[in-house]
Amino acid sequence: MNNNIDETVIPFPVGSLVRTRGREWVVLPESEADLLMLRPLGGSDEEIAGVYLPLETVEPAQFDLPHPSPDVMGDFVSSGLLRDAVRLSARSGAGPFRSFGRIAVEPRSYQLVPLLMALRQDPVRLLIADDVGIGKTIEAALIARELLDRGEIQRMAVLCPPQLAEQWQAELRDKFHIDATLVLPRTAARLERNLRVGETLFDTHPHVIVSADFIKSDRRRDDFARACPELVIVDEAHTFAEANDGRGGRHQRHHLLRSLAAKPSRHLILVTATPHSGNESAFRSLLQLLNPAFANLPDELGGRENEKVRRDLARFFVQRKRGDIKRYLEEDTVFPERESSEAPYALSPAYKAFLDKVLRYAREVVTDKTGNLRQQRIRWWSMLALLRALASSPEAAASTLRNRAAASQPTTDEQVDEVGRRTVLDMVEDESSEGTDLVPGSDFTDASDEIDAAATPEANLPINTRRLRELAKEAEGLGGDADKKLQMLVKTVKELLGEGYSPIVFCRFIETANYVARHLRDALPKAEVAAVTGLLAPDARQASVQALGEHDGKRVLVATDCLSEGINLQDHFDAVIHYDLSWNPTRHEQREGRVDRYRQSAPKVKLITFYGKDNQIDGVVLEVLIRKHNTIRTSLGISVPVPLNADQVIEAIFEGLLLRGADRTGGAQMPLFEDFLQPKQKALLARWDIDAEREKQSRTMFAQHTIKPDEVLPDLRAARSAVGGSEVVEMFVTHALRGHHALVAPNAK
Repeated sequence: MNNNIDETVIPFPVGSLVRTRGREWVVLPESEADLLMLRPLGGSDEEIAGVYLPLETVEPAQFDLPHPSPDVMGDFVSSGLLRDAVRLSARSGAGPFRSFGRIAVEPRSYQLVPLLMALRQDPVRLLIADDVGIGKTIEAALIARELLDRGEIQRMAVLCPPQLAEQWQAELRDKFHIDATLVLPRTAARLERNLRVGETLFDTHPHVIVSADFIKSDRRRDDFARACPELVIVDEAHTFAEANDGRGGRHQRHHLLRSLAAKPSRHLILVTATPHSGNESAFRSLLQLLNPAFANLPDELGGRENEKVRRDLARFFVQRKRGDIKRYLEEDTVFPERESSEAPYALSPAYKAFLDKVLRYAREVVTDKTGNLRQQRIRWWSMLALLRALASSPEAAASTLRNRAAASQPTTDEQVDEVGRRTVLDMVEDESSEGTDLVPGSDFTDASDEIDAAATPEANLPINTRRLRELAKEAEGLGGDADKKLQMLVKTVKELLGEGYSPIVFCRFIETANYVARHLRDALPKAEVAAVTGLLAPDARQASVQALGEHDGKRVLVATDCLSEGINLQDHFDAVIHYDLSWNPTRHEQREGRVDRYRQSAPKVKLITFYGKDNQIDGVVLEVLIRKHNTIRTSLGISVPVPLNADQVIEAIFEGLLLRGADRTGGAQMPLFEDFLQPKQKALLARWDIDAEREKQSRTMFAQHTIKPDEVLPDLRAARSAVGGSEVVEMFVTHALRGHHALVAPNAK
């Protein structure tokens, strides 16, 4: 080996194979003229070594011939296997990205944009706010894998809602070869069992996936902050935004994340499809975690005078809709065609009469001015809960009529409203969806009058309890054949199955989901029907969905909103039925995003919204919320959350139904056209339009069209050409198996 080394030229090209110290190595990009950084062929990052050329001999690697005699030629297949084995073994040392040899997924070109942004930062501070179904998990995990392979981090943590923890674990393990430990309420005790004094589980597990609700408490938050890894990925990051009231779970989460971001060297990746959520101050609180200077952003970012501000923010923020990435860098990303429709149904005469009776009862209750303000608010939320369940199913209505109102426990007016909104409405987005599918209660008997209803004679029960019991008995008789909503569902599901679709039926309450699943099993004996609700632990939900997805025949999944976030269902299902209207259109979008996303194999997905055309309750939600949301999405190509304090507007709308709609009890659906819109409703729609326009401008400004990944595209193409893509891996595995006399069936399940 010549030791007269040119100081400006590396003697061996990056990615080439060399031999030294008795083994083969791959030359890494960090090599210099007299110092080669080498990874052993087939080895790991821990085995990387530096070889000082003036002191050691390095030669180009040479492999023995396939056969000891040059007169005996090897066959084409064995020679191809040798070639592909060498190419695949060298993947980690080729190209501009160190991680491509350690991942089991081929990133789309648009998914490289956040990675390129991250590699320009130190530390990495990003908010990835791409639309639902684009692949934010892949984008965040790709950055994590690259930082690990470059040696810039040794440990990482993912903070996410508990129901998404198993999915994150599977994605990191199966696609990025990162084995992460679940830190959840049900796993923490076992993990802490063998710890030494003063040691936390975060000291002993390098990669963790942590339930945000579990870790936010003051005791655990401090331990986590002390031993927190160098990289933190935060899923559903909008739930970590600052709370205006400075209390509650959202405030705890923001306090935790703010303490983690306070360490200047920590890498932080925030992931959410709804960064704004209608609250400007909450959105700014997330941006401040990326860069404290963003606390002073101007109210409006448009105009030439704010061009520098936009450029500064664009270094930390990427937000793209599907239209931005369908055609990107000469690469097409195909999403399924979306076919949306509404399915109106008419209540049976008996159900309509029952609805009118309950509305009259509810009006009596909410107009009753006896008692203090707390008692009046409890009665209000109890009746709103009853209307919510009544629009869902007879079983949900009967259960609600028998239950004690959850809002009867708080002692202050503010607590009553907080619990009521969380229990009845879908407007509270800062909590996880855990427990939201439980039926509320409508029995507002004061807790001080607690009685044993089962042991007390009927005549001695409070008059309100007796009336609710009578209504519950009447509701029980409205199921089955008398339930026109259920009968239309059976008809719709049969049609979808006949067309080859596998639908998901989303319900609001556990009782409704079980009721629907039971009747679908009776009506569809040849189909497999499963119900998944919040009564199942997250891992049991995953197992149930997986088992249903592996069923060879026709399948129907009935679920509550415990499956509406994060869980990817596109591999096994391609239609969504909104059996119950959500009172938050963002929840509708989340439901549909389970199947309407990239890598959906079906060319078309069907989305069907049920509503009662003579049901005043459905009419309010559909006209004011769902249709307005769909109109914005259709016109702008993006979803815009309902503006802040929309839950108060919803209350006002139903106040109009209950207090101003008494003359409509026996008539058709309550008119909700412009002449009838209340001032608060008009203000909601006007604010929504403003938010939609601002969101459109934001997507335009931060779609990162100025990022030029084509600057590294030649290197990327060269790396793919040198080491091959998924087709090379497939060919190598197929030929190797066949060479060992295995039977390989393409696309077999």
